[in-house]
Amino acid sequence: MTPSPHPRLALALGVGITAAGITHFTNPGFFDDIVPPWLPPSRRFWTLLSGVAELIVGIMLFVPRWRRRRAIALVVLLIAVYPANLYMTWDWRDRSAGEQVILWLRLPLQFVLIAAARRASGPWHRRPPLPAA
Repeated sequence: MTPSPHPRLALALGVGITAAGITHFTNPGFFDDIVPPWLPPSRRFWTLLSGVAELIVGIMLFVPRWRRRRAIALVVLLIAVYPANLYMTWDWRDRSAGEQVILWLRLPLQFVLIAAARRASGPWHRRPPLPAA
């Protein structure tokens, strides 16, 4: 059982994603608004589902034994919610210039978070044990 090679990064991601997951329940209307409307069955369903997923992944990043798998799960989660960021940028195109800058900066930030989660996870393949000398 080897801990993540980047435990501080995993913990920081855990704090951030857990906080984001909580926000899905404390301010669900914001997240409902950024869910693409063509996703069935409802926007609230996707808001709550993604909030639960973020909470699970975030909390598990605090457990050294699960960090590698949960960091990989975070990569998958960040990719899965990227369409909401794209939809939000398109849907809010009539917002103020300041809001537009934030929206456009969120798009590449998602890739920075994906890279950080990937780095926090450590190796994705299992290395065979070294032969005894």
